[in-house]
Amino acid sequence: MKNSAKAALLGLTFALTGVLGMTAFADDKVYRTLDEIKEDGTINIGVFSDKSPFGYVDENGDYAGYDVYFGNQLAKDLGVDLNYVSTEAANRVEYLTTGKVDVILANFTVTPERAEQVDFALPYMNVALGVVSPEDAPITSLDQIGSDDQVIVISGTTAETYLVKNNPEIKLQKYDTYAEAKTAFENGSGVAWANDNTEVIAFAAENPGYVVGIPSLGSNDTIAPAVTKGNDTLLSAINDEIVSLGKDNFFHKDYEETLLDTYGKDYEDTLVVEGGQIAEASTEAETEAATEAE
Repeated sequence: MKNSAKAALLGLTFALTGVLGMTAFADDKVYRTLDEIKEDGTINIGVFSDKSPFGYVDENGDYAGYDVYFGNQLAKDLGVDLNYVSTEAANRVEYLTTGKVDVILANFTVTPERAEQVDFALPYMNVALGVVSPEDAPITSLDQIGSDDQVIVISGTTAETYLVKNNPEIKLQKYDTYAEAKTAFENGSGVAWANDNTEVIAFAAENPGYVVGIPSLGSNDTIAPAVTKGNDTLLSAINDEIVSLGKDNFFHKDYEETLLDTYGKDYEDTLVVEGGQIAEASTEAETEAATEAE
């Protein structure tokens, strides 16, 4: 009888432990809901601090850029104060999954792999990959890259993922930050630098002696805000905000305030996404026009 009682008690203990464990797991969320953010009064947004003109710290010590312009408006419309948290490309997912930030607005390209780890909101920009190289030794095709040559990439970016998957024969020189990659490239450590085409175009425009020999590599993608997986209330609020802002052509205004000096007027409609709607019709029209011109 005593052994039976002990066994029963032990079984009950394990059962309670399992129930409590499952309850703790169910409540173990790292994100803050929209209501919790509003109750706290501050939203934490992860942005770049060294990637002009998208996210950087200006001469006054303030965050600025295309992503930041949107972040400012988002916080204002949510009625909360704003705390920017500097992030690197490789830390964007981690900062969400650990609850360090509520939202990532850091030139975050939407990919199926990333969508398994975070929830993306509607897009606000188009992007592809590009390759910049010295003007006196331009790389216009990946076939030009020799077996001893190295291409610079930033860890955690789509450029790294694309080249590892599609061109494993190319040697990559990887850096954790944009600033480190930029310095290495300027010092001649690699024959080329692969990154988002928006970023390599900006680099070439701001630094004489370089040319974007490959303006588009791989598929055409989009950039979007991201929240922690399962944070549906915040995700819904951001989607509503993007749709609402699109009615006033907000992201065109954002472009003209932050990107126009770098890219000029010609790139505006190509890069900007309003209201989360990708202009597929325009892309098809451009393709048809190019075909007719051939």
